Amino acid sequence: MSSVHILGIAGTFMGGVAALAREQGAAVSGSDQAIYPPMSTQLEQLGIQLDQGYHADSVPSAVNEVVIGNALSRGNPAVEAVLDAGQRYVSGAQWLAERVLPGRDTLAVAGTHGKTTTTTILTWLLEAAGRAPGFLIGGVAEDFGVSARLGQGREFVVEADEYDTAFFDKRSKFVHYRPLVAILNNLEYDHADIFPDVEAIERQFHHLVRTVPARGRLIVNGEDAHLAKVLQMGCWTPVERFGFDATLEWHAELLSADGSAFVVHHRGQRVGEVRWALLGRHNVLNGLAALAAAHAVGVALPDVLPALARFRSVKRRLELIGEAAGITVYDDFAHHPTAIATTLEGLRARVGAARIVVAMEPRSNSMRLGAHAQALAPSLALADEVVFLHRPELAWDAAAVIGAVRGQAHAVADTDALLAQLQASTRAGDHVVFMSNGGFDGAPRRFHRQLQGA
Repeated sequence: MSSVHILGIAGTFMGGVAALAREQGAAVSGSDQAIYPPMSTQLEQLGIQLDQGYHADSVPSAVNEVVIGNALSRGNPAVEAVLDAGQRYVSGAQWLAERVLPGRDTLAVAGTHGKTTTTTILTWLLEAAGRAPGFLIGGVAEDFGVSARLGQGREFVVEADEYDTAFFDKRSKFVHYRPLVAILNNLEYDHADIFPDVEAIERQFHHLVRTVPARGRLIVNGEDAHLAKVLQMGCWTPVERFGFDATLEWHAELLSADGSAFVVHHRGQRVGEVRWALLGRHNVLNGLAALAAAHAVGVALPDVLPALARFRSVKRRLELIGEAAGITVYDDFAHHPTAIATTLEGLRARVGAARIVVAMEPRSNSMRLGAHAQALAPSLALADEVVFLHRPELAWDAAAVIGAVRGQAHAVADTDALLAQLQASTRAGDHVVFMSNGGFDGAPRRFHRQLQGA
């Protein structure tokens, strides 16, 4: 039996790699600094032994292969020990490309926003079509219960991240995947820790475009100016564009302002209606892109449209935690101003005039560096009240952001103070959305338990 140790195993991508390696029959172990749900739960259910923290002895000496996540750098004790010992090491993206993707038709979903949701929708459509796809999703899909599986079918759907691959490979992860079909969902400036400007991200997206064969398909947001620039750099693959514009190959016609119902049109012909539980125009675009990609590999869309009514999305994408004391609590992964704004837009369309309270942990590298500080307050315009978790390591001045927020805004130094502020300021009828791309110290469920009196 081969053995794999994964450094950074609790990340959403690397946790998926762990699940795939385990399904292939490998003995899998792993280490990580921060281990929290939902990925920690998945790893425990797979029986994978976890080591908290990174130490010189974290990696067993007899392991066949070490998979190293992109959060680890030179100087990390576990990385240094692997290098000194001369052990075989690869990145997660390289491992996937070498061990899983050969012989498969890969469908890759790229974009600044919506990758996880779109990947999950596409996987669900292929499943509904009887294709039994494999997948690796950057989150735990409610309908599958896991973030990754090998699948029995020809197709493999992968969330294709533009973030760099590893400390020894600074290319974007998605250049490893060589997809037959690639969705380019949108493109904005993000990842300020590795990209100096949006042009640098455009170049990486073009590297992905270069890998898609002429027999494949590019599914591109036709209303995104940055993606138009990417295609202008050169394109060798048939392109189908999607959006709300009726002149595009794929367009959606809203039947409900909150995005819960829409008509799908392909080249001016009505394909059918979608009625589902997801909210927001952004999710309509996510669904449209997934439908176009499924069509590109031969799925008959009228056969699978009804399956979207049963689609349950991904944990932590405006995930309903529960209702207590008349207050509804959600957990959301939004960590970029555009994602925050579109999430709140969908929720506002659903709840009408009810109060929306946002509890936010600015945690992503770009947020912590202050790259999105000016755009943050406008993105929260639809919230009635915002409580920021302003940890000491935040580099930018929270006061300026708080002063620019339309509704009431507060900054607190720790999670306990945040929960106390929410307890004092929320009332029956409120909708409270926790937003963070990290564990948030379990705050959403802690607050729900407080409301229950537990």
